[in-house]
Amino acid sequence: MTHLLEILPVDPRDPLAILPDLEEALAGQRALLPVPADDPARANLLRNTQGVGEPIGGDIALVVSTSGSTGTPKGAQLTAANLISSADAAHQFLGGAGQWLLAMPASYIAGLQVLVRSLVAGVEPEFVDLSRGFVVADFAARARSIAATGDRCYTSLTPMQLAKATSTLEGIDALRLFSAVLVGGAATNPALLASVQKLRINVVTTYGSSETSGGCVYNGLPIAGAKVRIADGRIHLGGPMIAHGYRNFPGHEAFAEPGWFATSDAGSLIDAHLNVSGRLDNVIDSGGLKLHPEVLENFMLRIGGVVSACVVGVADDRLGQRICAAYTGSAPLPDVMDAFEDLPRWQVPKEVKVVPALPMLGPGKVDRAAVTELFS
Repeated sequence: MTHLLEILPVDPRDPLAILPDLEEALAGQRALLPVPADDPARANLLRNTQGVGEPIGGDIALVVSTSGSTGTPKGAQLTAANLISSADAAHQFLGGAGQWLLAMPASYIAGLQVLVRSLVAGVEPEFVDLSRGFVVADFAARARSIAATGDRCYTSLTPMQLAKATSTLEGIDALRLFSAVLVGGAATNPALLASVQKLRINVVTTYGSSETSGGCVYNGLPIAGAKVRIADGRIHLGGPMIAHGYRNFPGHEAFAEPGWFATSDAGSLIDAHLNVSGRLDNVIDSGGLKLHPEVLENFMLRIGGVVSACVVGVADDRLGQRICAAYTGSAPLPDVMDAFEDLPRWQVPKEVKVVPALPMLGPGKVDRAAVTELFS
């Protein structure tokens, strides 16, 4: 049996409108490509690269795009079994099903999984209208609404949303209402994690991607059914939630072994906990020495007053790439430069800029190419 891949516009003002479509896809009746209704350029890009209107295997429920910063977005082919196994494992880790608040774009996997978990739990989620951005007052009002049910309640946020919510008392009170707050999509500032712990907010850090039906490693440990291994320094993820390859890149090497996905991330297992070093394709080669930019970013995030940071390699005639860094926050530039004195000299950025905001690409992901342009 085959389907024809259908485009599914997702309106941030009413993301729950796609629930009936999603339910039909999970029942094996349709194959859908979620696209953002408020971003015609990306919607057209996905339409033109993912084979909309063309045949697709009858077991594929969703084709979910990746949010890479360069090139053509890949389309992870997810079956109902992939999506539901992930939802079941998430609820098992969290201690049971409950009410969900959707505060992420439902055209990406993190938001879609909030809807899938709600369908699995048999509840209709609340949602935050993201057409005006993430408004803490709106988030808090919705949080109070689902907390009033008396059930366990959950939400999923990016690190930036978590930071914004903890910047106000109303946001902190709202976050405390949740049985758990899943945070993923990017590395979370260690200082922020320490802060929310002191505030008695139960944050669960997640690691995963469209290719793994969303997060499959919670607080460094694989959820039920998920598997983690390290091969030549690269993180490989396995289990029933692994996608059936890419729609537009058949035979891709990342899915060379059935049931496994070879990520683009470097990492290690320490006492069975996964430690993610950074993306392999982000490695900066400066004067023959290699640096994972995420290592330097994590160092910067521990500097008082630094809210977010991005480190990039910019083409350099002498070094090959020179290390540059941009950050947001109240930390004065001289203080940041002073903190770099604790680093090996070659790791100290050659140029540092404080910016009002880092350019973003997808939920919680910094657009590294755009940051590089700041130094070109």
